[in-house]
Amino acid sequence: MKRLTVLLLACALTALGLAACGSSNDDNNTTTSATTGTTGATGASGATGTKGSSSGGGGGGGTVKVAADPSGALKFTKDQLSTSAGKVKVSFENKSSVPHDVTIEKGSSKVGGTKVVTNGSTSTTVDLKAGKYTYFCSVDGHQQAGMQGTLTVK
Repeated sequence: MKRLTVLLLACALTALGLAACGSSNDDNNTTTSATTGTTGATGASGATGTKGSSSGGGGGGGTVKVAADPSGALKFTKDQLSTSAGKVKVSFENKSSVPHDVTIEKGSSKVGGTKVVTNGSTSTTVDLKAGKYTYFCSVDGHQQAGMQGTLTVK
């Protein structure tokens, strides 16, 4: 009986270990708690571009904070953002019940994006070179309705 218990425990631990490994793709790291009172370069809550050091080696990068209009309108709170080149954390907040995300493109090539969230926040990290990028909500019809902006990377 003791051997059976040890065997079952070993199997359970192995299954937990495999489940914890998951995917190495960190494109869509999600948190469910909403960020409140965030201030950035403009000193206002919502979507702002902030410069800062990236976590990890190799300088540059920073954090770009993007927020959907809290009333549920199909727009972001800011349509112009900027950051430094390098590994950039895109932190997205959606306080409305309308589903939104943030997708970043350079030309017609997708660079990265967050998961779709409602009443919450999510983030992702992308490696950006200097230039102009478009960020938009990829939920059907939202970009066409004007939910987009320009991200300038220096």
